[in-house]
Amino acid sequence: MAPPVFRFRSRALDEFRLEGERTYLRHPVVGDHAEWAKLRAASREFLEPWEPRWPEDDLTRPAFRYRIRRYEADREAGVALPLFVCHKSTGRLVGGVTLGAIRRGAADCCALGYWMGEQHAGKGLMADALKSLIPHVFDRMRLHRIEAACIPDNQRSQRVLEKVGFQREGYLRGYLKINGAWRDHLLYALVADDWQSMRAKGSGSGG
Repeated sequence: MAPPVFRFRSRALDEFRLEGERTYLRHPVVGDHAEWAKLRAASREFLEPWEPRWPEDDLTRPAFRYRIRRYEADREAGVALPLFVCHKSTGRLVGGVTLGAIRRGAADCCALGYWMGEQHAGKGLMADALKSLIPHVFDRMRLHRIEAACIPDNQRSQRVLEKVGFQREGYLRGYLKINGAWRDHLLYALVADDWQSMRAKGSGSGG
């Protein structure tokens, strides 16, 4: 048997943190498994209608370790930025946010995805987390556009996006396979110029 490979965590990884008023965003780590699995299991019925079908082993420790390795590889390649959302007062994990499909060059855009544990939903925590993430996307990552797609029935998600400044742009037929079925989605987007105007007027996400 080959000896175990020990990976040293960088200080930048440990120190990365985006602060909101009630939440903060940080990189996921292997040690999050127990809390993550407990939250996802308790929220399964709540989350499944809006997500791709869960693999049978999704909540297991080996699957989570593989998830973290994939997160790290995507982050290092510059194609995605997966983050966990934590409650500021308790440090408890409450959900997750991912910037995926990051494209540079002429596009300079990314796709936003997110989830919230059922017991924490409807309390404004995701909107708070996104308000801390958006300045990072436009000011630090220097992207021009953030896209987000949600199922037309998911009015909660639409309200979150609209609350932080996203505008509805279109209707995507059979866009993503969700819980085993191809589902139509609404396309929302936020572009840097619009966000900068909102920030100047005091109605956008703070820096």
